[in-house]
Amino acid sequence: MEPSIDPFLTNDIPGIGGQIRATPEDFQVEERPLYLPCGEGEHLYVKITKRGLSTPDLVRRLSSTLGMKAQAIGVAGLKDARAITTQMISLQGITPQQVSQLKADEQLLSVEVLARHRNRLRTGHHAGNHFRLVIRDVAAQAAEAVPAVLDRLGARGVPNYFGPQRQGKSGDNYQIGAALLTDPRRREKMGRAKRIWYLNTYQSFLFNRMLARRIDRIDRVLTGDWAMKSDNGACFQVEDADQEQPRADRFEISPTGILFGSRASWADGEPGKIEEAVIAEAGTTRDALIAAGKACGFRGERRALRIPLAELEWSLNGSVLTLAFALPPGAYATSVLRELMKTS
Repeated sequence: MEPSIDPFLTNDIPGIGGQIRATPEDFQVEERPLYLPCGEGEHLYVKITKRGLSTPDLVRRLSSTLGMKAQAIGVAGLKDARAITTQMISLQGITPQQVSQLKADEQLLSVEVLARHRNRLRTGHHAGNHFRLVIRDVAAQAAEAVPAVLDRLGARGVPNYFGPQRQGKSGDNYQIGAALLTDPRRREKMGRAKRIWYLNTYQSFLFNRMLARRIDRIDRVLTGDWAMKSDNGACFQVEDADQEQPRADRFEISPTGILFGSRASWADGEPGKIEEAVIAEAGTTRDALIAAGKACGFRGERRALRIPLAELEWSLNGSVLTLAFALPPGAYATSVLRELMKTS
């Protein structure tokens, strides 16, 4: 099953085209902390702003400059290289004096020591990201198209597609993940982290296909759905869609799709049929996906089909659109940009 271009929620509104990331300054991301360090413990928390440097490259640089193992460095999220990004990092067994060895340059813009904490930062330990983006050379219809697109995304939600970065440069990481499902030998030859990474890309590929089939109804809950509560991420099964729909209209809950694993709950009713149809089209079965989750030790989960577009600000100056918004953890800015630009 080849990945087609994922359908837009705003298909009827023309794209504005344009160019992103003309310079790193055009793509600015600030990671929002989930908690602040308590003041004691062996992990020193620092806040770093970097330019043109990916998070893995930053970790390598910190490891070599501070003479520490990469495993002793904790991060909450991976940030793009072609951007200016700010994020909190935890450093195990390092003193503020050692941190002062880090000299600012054109890539490492600033390093601020926060305080100590008892645990290292782990993936997902953040409250989301705030983006400030510039799109240059937008089309003349942007004056009408931008407010129309942003109004719809604000009212109905942003389609929560996984971004293309999941699938690698050639866009086919998911095919390796699919092959691993039925090839225990190949799985065993890979390190656990790499194995799970490729299976995650297959999870995200299947999720995007499920979302694509429900794009016109991302703000509707159906009987049999697993709905996610916006305030705490807890899921419950929808028994009466009409009764729950007002909560979806208020964005208190959203329908979800499955990220398969050993324990993730599958939907029933019409949503269940959509999930089954997508995996059948991909040439696999529910049992095979559950077995792979068990064999590789990941449980799976449900992911909301849509996300709220929060703290939205925008201005159009000639052919330059400046846009700021906040998204929850695990959501991609590309989900907003693609609806506006309508380019791959």
